[in-house]
Amino acid sequence: MRDECDEQIRVDAMQALRNTTFFPFWLDNPQRPDDEPALRGQTACELLIVGGGFTGLWAAVQAKEAEPQRDVVLIEADSIAIGASGRPAAILSTSVMHGLTNAQRLYPDDMEILEQLGKDNLDGFRETIERYGIDCDLEWGGELTVAIGEEGLADIRQEYELYRRYGHDAHLLDAAEVQRQVRSPLFSGGLWSKKRSGTVHPAKLAWGLKRVARELGVRIYENTPMHSNTRKGDVVEVTTPEGCIRASKVLLATNAFAAGNRKIRNRVAAIRDRIVVTEPLTGEQLAAIGWQNRQGIYDTRTQLNYMRLTADNRILFGGRLDYFFGNDTDPQEDNTPEPYLRLIDNFYRTFPMLRSVRFSHAWSGPIALTTRMAVHYQHYHSGKMLYAGGYSGFGVTATRFGARVALAILDDKKIPERALKFARSKPAYIPPEPFRWIGAKITMYALDTLDEKGGWRVPWVRLVERMGFPLTPK
Repeated sequence: MRDECDEQIRVDAMQALRNTTFFPFWLDNPQRPDDEPALRGQTACELLIVGGGFTGLWAAVQAKEAEPQRDVVLIEADSIAIGASGRPAAILSTSVMHGLTNAQRLYPDDMEILEQLGKDNLDGFRETIERYGIDCDLEWGGELTVAIGEEGLADIRQEYELYRRYGHDAHLLDAAEVQRQVRSPLFSGGLWSKKRSGTVHPAKLAWGLKRVARELGVRIYENTPMHSNTRKGDVVEVTTPEGCIRASKVLLATNAFAAGNRKIRNRVAAIRDRIVVTEPLTGEQLAAIGWQNRQGIYDTRTQLNYMRLTADNRILFGGRLDYFFGNDTDPQEDNTPEPYLRLIDNFYRTFPMLRSVRFSHAWSGPIALTTRMAVHYQHYHSGKMLYAGGYSGFGVTATRFGARVALAILDDKKIPERALKFARSKPAYIPPEPFRWIGAKITMYALDTLDEKGGWRVPWVRLVERMGFPLTPK
């Protein structure tokens, strides 16, 4: 029966993907601004930012707000937000360390201050958007973690205790209460954090930050990849295909793309995260699932899924991880239907009343997996160049925090955050190829089938977790 069911789901999924665009829904938008011209010739600046995603944009805006006269240049290898920043679910969170459970795992002694910093960061995030009038479909419906089956209830109870301990407006929901929020036969309970969380259109946010940065005087060059960087006296010289920049300080805001120095790759793996988006739901389809409070949702599956509504009432559904040899950040396989079939299988099991829905967009995006799963910093050229990256989710808001601390490190400003362990340490090394690819493939398969088949997968996943990767809920 199981094989017959799988074959039928495969047929249905292929049909649902028949007219799908394999490109991020967020970026497939007529509001997408024209690219800025590429750099040609030589220039100089006080601060060069490499990377036009959220880390780079937040760094540019905050640098100019703090010092309006500072000469800041930002270069982007392609177009603003074309990387991870234009591809996430964009569920907002106060966490700056990839969730409370991960922060507790890593920094139990710093939890109080990290939680306060996270709340302050989210408030600053919101204030910036409102002050500059950035139109980015911002909604504050909260963040909902749903238990999948009875075994997921212990996970959300544990997380509930953390949320309450650190002052969040968190509410534990039983089966009936969670069904009143979102109807799914899989949801057996929930944890709803109501304040300082919601959803945003990530590409519109990035484009808005680009506008603000330009208005503040940041010089932006798109389609300008960094080819090399060299210390020359008191400056770092960065070469591009048709230009050269001499900068007093350089911030590498490249996350999974690991530009600038091969040593970054020793601690960062470019994992693929896959997402599908439905066509806009009808009023009848919306009524069938409820979801009137429009929360961003995570579930407790071992290979977790996350979901949210867009402004035009599509469902975004994601969470299917993979890895391609050599940290490939643009695999052609992910522009075909096959990698998304299991994800659609999970969608249908979550919302069986929507079996007739079609998917308008499907895509994958690179996340920077480390043993920390949160921002870290690497120093180069005697501190004149700094890498800030390692976001594996929760990055839409956490990148603002990570960029602010990165600027303080580059400028040697004595802020309290620099004394915390996260700012003074690095994640562990990740084995090189081919061991990285082999280990990743075994791990991804184990995660896909752990809940159903168990067996050898359990000790394998526990081994990977002992290496520092938190793969399953605790």
